[in-house]
Amino acid sequence: MPVLSLLAVAARGRRRLGVALLGLSMLGSANAQDPDARTSVIAAPVTTTEWSDPLEALGTLRADESVTLSATVTETIAELSFDDGQRVAAGDLLIRLDDSAEQAELRAARALHQERENAVRRARQLQDRNVGIRADVEDAQAQLAQVNAQIDEIQSRLADHQLRAPFAGTVGQRDLSVGALVTPGTELVTLDKLDRMKLDFTVPATFLGALAPGMSLSATTASYPEQVFRGEVTSIGTRIDPVSRSVSVRAQLPNPERTLRPGMLMIVTLERRPRDTLVVPESVLVPSGERQYVMRIARDADNRIQRRRVEIGERRAGEVEIRSGLQAGDWVVSHGTTKVRDGDRVDILALDDGSREISDILEAARDDDSRGGESD
Repeated sequence: MPVLSLLAVAARGRRRLGVALLGLSMLGSANAQDPDARTSVIAAPVTTTEWSDPLEALGTLRADESVTLSATVTETIAELSFDDGQRVAAGDLLIRLDDSAEQAELRAARALHQERENAVRRARQLQDRNVGIRADVEDAQAQLAQVNAQIDEIQSRLADHQLRAPFAGTVGQRDLSVGALVTPGTELVTLDKLDRMKLDFTVPATFLGALAPGMSLSATTASYPEQVFRGEVTSIGTRIDPVSRSVSVRAQLPNPERTLRPGMLMIVTLERRPRDTLVVPESVLVPSGERQYVMRIARDADNRIQRRRVEIGERRAGEVEIRSGLQAGDWVVSHGTTKVRDGDRVDILALDDGSREISDILEAARDDDSRGGESD
């Protein structure tokens, strides 16, 4: 074929390709300008939620009340009245040391007390008959008072032989047996009040102005990773550590199940500035430079998109605080923000309220579409 014919065929091919591309571009432009065109999106509601600014710290648990009972005399153990981990009431006898010698002294003192009471009675009778003198009565009364003091002293020593629970709580493990010899200072049993726990932790002194008794907090521990324990601050230290520049804080946690134990390490989250605020998922934000926008769905205007600038506050896992630009009850585009522009109309596939995964929402939407197609 001549060269000129080949050039003519090539020119005709280029013209056909150009016409095809022009048609595609015109079709795309027409679709973009089609007022009936809609984009399917997932929406999220603007809700009012309790919010606080978190401050994390590490804390150590202590029992609300804790004591280690020890002996004050040298004696052998005569009775053990508790088992490992037993709950006891205030005043319950836990350990009794051998007090046979003191009991014998008490019996002798009480017999002497009876004798001295009789002597006082006889002296008064003689005085009433003008046979005795007042001095004899006073001597008899003094001797009776001396015996009373002796009885009180013996009873005090007997009390040292009995270890009783000073408050209601849970005893620790028993490491002694009946017959063991104990001496003053020997630790015999621990007693902890575990229905409430003290949680001690420190925070940087820069946050001192934000701390106050009564602040709410939550705490978690590796021992119970699925459980969140809640409490409140009860006191704030009066001094700042000059080395760490931190202040000590004490909180109280209810522990009705006795699951927490003294010495546990806990991750503490203080809830600063608690408030009710507007909250949306982080996925709705459309950043532009240092500004943040959302795609609001005007449901009263046939689901048209309104590009709104918003002022955001604090963030937490998957959520962001909205300070201005939206109202409670508004709907915004949660998924599909890159496919819509200001003024577009949208179809809402589903409402993401945070209770389901996006994959589940899309699958449910597909199932609804398929059922709708089958019914048609």
